[in-house]
Amino acid sequence: MIGVIGSLDPNQNERERRLLELTREQGSTPEAIRLFRDLILSHYRTHGRDLPWRRTTDPYHILVSEIMLQQTQVERVAVRYPEFLERFPDFESLADAPQSEVLLAWQGMGYNRRAIALQKTARRVADDYGGNLPADVEALATLPGIGKATAAAICAYAFNMPVVYIETNIRRTFIHFFFQDREDVRDDEILPLVEQALDRGNPREWYSALMDYGTVLKKRTANPNRRSASYTKQSRFEGSDRQVRGKILALVLEEGAVTEDEVVTRVSEDAERVRRILGDLEKEGFIAESEGRYTCR
Repeated sequence: MIGVIGSLDPNQNERERRLLELTREQGSTPEAIRLFRDLILSHYRTHGRDLPWRRTTDPYHILVSEIMLQQTQVERVAVRYPEFLERFPDFESLADAPQSEVLLAWQGMGYNRRAIALQKTARRVADDYGGNLPADVEALATLPGIGKATAAAICAYAFNMPVVYIETNIRRTFIHFFFQDREDVRDDEILPLVEQALDRGNPREWYSALMDYGTVLKKRTANPNRRSASYTKQSRFEGSDRQVRGKILALVLEEGAVTEDEVVTRVSEDAERVRRILGDLEKEGFIAESEGRYTCR
């Protein structure tokens, strides 16, 4: 179940207003940081979302959730996450599964490269770390599909480590409170504040609270992330190559083997475009061609 986050209650609205006034006048003072932390945690403890990956500290489960949450809405992940874990309950089962089964279980999530990267990571963990995910940001960041931010998130949620990192919701929350009149806010300006505000006694709860507050802000304010120097508007999905790639891969998974002509007919796309995307999918290791028929690897 996902708890619903709406507007702040009157008391929290007043606390936020006072905090905004304080940071506008005095900046990120120790008092402002303290009030900020109190506000974020108070909201979380009253309105925090009940998400399935928050009920576990199992490193494998946390890894799966963090990879799924890259560029996919929480509501969709909340549905597919338990289904995926039921099919692949641990590193060994994921590492040993045929790639086609992993991709089939991933359908509906988008960005299918993540599924392949996740399986490659499971194999690395099984082979190089004895099936135990390393509790180390640098080591995690060397694994497929895991950058520094995802590695830090895994360390915070799986191992309760007081790491410092930034992602979309964290960025949004800090820009809203501490960079009210600024444009082109750089992450290297935000990170020192993330470190100052970090609840080192319980980083797992703290980062969950920041995530949820960022979700609130997205729904009720003009997106503060538009004032970030790293902000880029997501490209349109409808009619994009990404959408067509998903349709083609789903078709191959469903049918087992298809010809180029069958793909053109079934996805209702231009033959040249289909041929180009089939070639890309083959180069990237999603599908293989033999005697004019395409199958999943």
